[in-house]
Amino acid sequence: MTLPNVASRTSLPELPAGKWTVDPTHSRVGFVARHLMVSKVRGEFREYTADVEIGENPLQSSVRVEVQMDSIDTGNADRDGHLRTNDFFDVPEHPTMTLVSTSFEQHGNDVVMHTDLTIRGKTLPVKFDVEFEGVAVDPWGGTRAGFSGSATINRKDWGIEWNAPLEAGGVLVGDKVDIDLDIQLVKQ
Repeated sequence: MTLPNVASRTSLPELPAGKWTVDPTHSRVGFVARHLMVSKVRGEFREYTADVEIGENPLQSSVRVEVQMDSIDTGNADRDGHLRTNDFFDVPEHPTMTLVSTSFEQHGNDVVMHTDLTIRGKTLPVKFDVEFEGVAVDPWGGTRAGFSGSATINRKDWGIEWNAPLEAGGVLVGDKVDIDLDIQLVKQ
């Protein structure tokens, strides 16, 4: 992945150090999962908060995200209701999902964010490929930065095992889930 607006293809992005917040109207925490083994269902979580601290060295930054699991939206109320049950996220018992960065690593022009991801009370390490989208000054004089990130997890690793066999073979829901982050940060 290429880091735009960077002088050297192996240098880190120029970001002002300090506290940043997420602009929720210009950000998305989404996912993609297989349905019937022939198509993909896309969804997102509409409510979340994030604490981001950019270090003087961007590799010394920290990220903490808390997602309200009740805010899941796949565009289908019945499916969303099922995802909130004990078959999937068990929202009454586990109302939040958290992601906490543990380190950042650079390989040439690739950046990996190592995290601890907690779903249904279980925490496992997950690596996110991160792409820096750039820094801009908004019309009100604020500084904004854009990032995208992606990771693939196996839902069964977090104990999300519900499924239904298909008559022709296969299962209703795939095990692999892609997590996609499109984040716009605002410097505080």
